[in-house]
Amino acid sequence: MSAPGPTVFNDRYELHRQIARGGMADVYLARDLLLDRPVAVKVLFDEFSGDPSFVERFRREAKAAANLNHPNIVSVYDWGEELGTYFIVMEYVEGRSLAEMLRSEGSIHPDRAADIGADIAAALAFAHRSGLVHRDVKPGNVLVTPNGEVKVADFGIATALVGTRNDLTQSGSVMGTATYFSPEQAQGRPVDPRSDLYSLGIVLYEMLLGRPPFTGETPVAIAYRHVQDSPMSLRTAGAAVADSLEAITLKLLAKNPVNRYPPAEDLRGDLRRYREGAHDLRVGSPAPIAHASPAAAMPAPVGDFGGGTRHRRDDGLRRTALFTVVLAGLLIVFGYLVLEFFDTLGVSGDDPAPVGITLVEVPTLIGRPLDQARNTLREAHLSVQMDYEVNSQYPENTVFRQEPAAGTKIEPAETVRLWVSRGTGPMVLLDVLGDLATDAVRDLEAMGLKVETVGQEHPVVPNGEVIDQSPDPGFETAPGARVILFVSTGPAVEEVPDLSNRPVLDAMNIVSKLGWQASTTQERSRTVPIGQVVRTEPPAHSELAPGGTIQIVVSSGLPLVMVPSVESMTEAAAVLAMESEDLDVNVRYEPLPAYSPNDGRVISQSPLPDVEVDFGTTVTIVIGQADDGSGDGNAPGDGPASTD
Repeated sequence: MSAPGPTVFNDRYELHRQIARGGMADVYLARDLLLDRPVAVKVLFDEFSGDPSFVERFRREAKAAANLNHPNIVSVYDWGEELGTYFIVMEYVEGRSLAEMLRSEGSIHPDRAADIGADIAAALAFAHRSGLVHRDVKPGNVLVTPNGEVKVADFGIATALVGTRNDLTQSGSVMGTATYFSPEQAQGRPVDPRSDLYSLGIVLYEMLLGRPPFTGETPVAIAYRHVQDSPMSLRTAGAAVADSLEAITLKLLAKNPVNRYPPAEDLRGDLRRYREGAHDLRVGSPAPIAHASPAAAMPAPVGDFGGGTRHRRDDGLRRTALFTVVLAGLLIVFGYLVLEFFDTLGVSGDDPAPVGITLVEVPTLIGRPLDQARNTLREAHLSVQMDYEVNSQYPENTVFRQEPAAGTKIEPAETVRLWVSRGTGPMVLLDVLGDLATDAVRDLEAMGLKVETVGQEHPVVPNGEVIDQSPDPGFETAPGARVILFVSTGPAVEEVPDLSNRPVLDAMNIVSKLGWQASTTQERSRTVPIGQVVRTEPPAHSELAPGGTIQIVVSSGLPLVMVPSVESMTEAAAVLAMESEDLDVNVRYEPLPAYSPNDGRVISQSPLPDVEVDFGTTVTIVIGQADDGSGDGNAPGDGPASTD
């Protein structure tokens, strides 16, 4: 009987071998029999093919990516249904993913990293102009060919830039990869092209340092750090990068999308200017980066513009000026040290700040819109308390008084009280999304509003933060109106099922459908057959939030046992030694000359000592049997007595 031939989809695509595995599909190297060319075929997992939402995501990927024809984007040729599941036919890119490069090589040279980043930016710029946001930019979705070409793949969760909201959650799980989330994506808020640029910033950071800026034990913990933490400076972390490249990276990683590059073209322009030698961009002023000309970015050339004689005549004046500047600087430093000394002694009339605490200067807030004033205080790490009063001199929602006064130095987290004008028209509802519920209730009640809070589970937003409000921010309201705040109670916690003794693929499918990530590790077991689950970490019946990771421990077969050395032992002692190591024993006898000292003892064994064998392996031992002179070998147990 002949062996079955290879699988062929749609009588055209002949599948050869699996080359990758994703979150919901396998990828195979295949051949297009019609055009006689290699292609990559992505096949949806069987367990997802009956789920309309997964099928729709799969179909959407094909439709979205098929319209993207760009040298830095993996082309999609076809899609269809076969054998009860769905597949996509894509361009086959020979090479490695950027994730593989980072795993095997570590950090990438800054110039090469800038080139790769510029190519990714070119791909994203084209997709954004076509109305698509990728939403899953990560090293695993970037392919690099042997000749250095860069291709962006997997628009599986891309979304069109239409509609008022682009929800990032499905069945309670955030779409994308937590390590490369943008802060707004992690919070389930609407995304736009700048969200892709934040993810690209994470990729660029990882290329330069060899590791991403934020890590954690669970995807939820990582997503929280994207929202709350600032990335460590690349050079502080040990990366040898130019100021300009670090400035580009940190601009991409701004928490507020407004402070990132507006379009990907601007980012690509800055990366290309960096490669042309413009290395003097500054972190402190990122905004001009996108529009700086190469000439302006380069340091002025050093030369003798006034002729050799004038250069020599000015040397003395320059040395005198330099000496004066240095002397003035030393005097300033000396005066500062004297003042600090007297402050330490308590001579100054001002109360010194506690040791180790840096005081914050209260900014000028009078005349500012309330939202702007609150954001300014947040950036200064100060709390805010508001009182609303009728004031005809200031427009509604404008600060007309503050306490402490501007310029006062106070400790971080202290409260600044603001008096806000109600004006003469209707009040505008404050935006409290992302605030702590206690702060939001206090601020809204200060407007004379009645506030109700409703707890709501959320996979990413920390417990106690406002995730939605009704009416929406900016809605005109009046004192006494009712406002509902939806406050995160954190992720839902579910019980880990007992997956022991199940086939590993069944266990992984169950974990995936319940909203968790699955990883596997192997362990030898005496009781669990090979390929089945021994246990899970966390263990069965423990609680785990959605998006967490469950490690599935899979049996790799019987444990290995070291064969003991039993040569020269008596038969009984040798059998006992083998059985104590859970090895079976096969005894054979071999005749020896009369009165041999090895009579009744082990003269050889197989396998040899100190060899690792499977649990339960049979070891053959050969027992010597001395001849009694009659010409016939003794039966077991006959002959001279033997001792250990």
